[in-house]
Amino acid sequence: MLLCVDIGNTNTVLAVFEGEHLKHSWRIRTDPDATADEIGVTFRALLDGDGVDITGIALSSTVPQQGAEVGKMVQRYYPHAHLVSIAPGVKTGVRLSIDNPKEAGPDRIANTHAAFHLYGGPCISIDFGTSTNIDVISENGDFLGGAFAPGIEISIDALASRAANLLKIPLAKPRGVIGKNTVECLQSGMVYGTAAQVDGLVRRITAELDTVPTAVVATGGLAPLVIEQCETVTAYEPNLTLHGLRMIFDRNR
Repeated sequence: MLLCVDIGNTNTVLAVFEGEHLKHSWRIRTDPDATADEIGVTFRALLDGDGVDITGIALSSTVPQQGAEVGKMVQRYYPHAHLVSIAPGVKTGVRLSIDNPKEAGPDRIANTHAAFHLYGGPCISIDFGTSTNIDVISENGDFLGGAFAPGIEISIDALASRAANLLKIPLAKPRGVIGKNTVECLQSGMVYGTAAQVDGLVRRITAELDTVPTAVVATGGLAPLVIEQCETVTAYEPNLTLHGLRMIFDRNR
């Protein structure tokens, strides 16, 4: 079976695929200081409990130190598994039509590949994570660039640290846009404000493309909190990055 590992700044998502079918998935906290052995113990605890026989591993990491430690872990704990890590030299099937291709994160490349093959092009993918990443894919599947914005959790943490009377709040949809107390006011700004921001950027991107996207697909751990309030999002694929990793692994088998 294939293990796909998406290491983000906040969370790491693991998923096991049998062919194109996702059988198991887990979300754990990313620890940038974890060693290869600590990672191996965690992976073994999750995978061995389900009796999963790993023959291949696809890796995307936006935390370089963790990506390197996972590489060491694979050599030690899964020596017979074929490892494909999204990095220069790997066949991704994605042409990077940006100023500096080295700046494109592996998760964005995986999202581009999956979004194009699942929805066609041109399309837009929106990854609601530590940051909100909006990526634009051409009609031929090229990565054209996009936009970054602070993620919801980062925005809440920034407010809580800089404003004396504002505390960190639970992430939830408020009763309405007009908050009736401090918590609801913050929730309204986070949820409806993020949705309005995304809609505004998507509309501007669509105008710049001068064509209607085949899909505006949302993904990421915080997507369920926001997408119902987004007017421009047309599809939701929670495992977009993992499917992209699976597809790229198959290209490099």
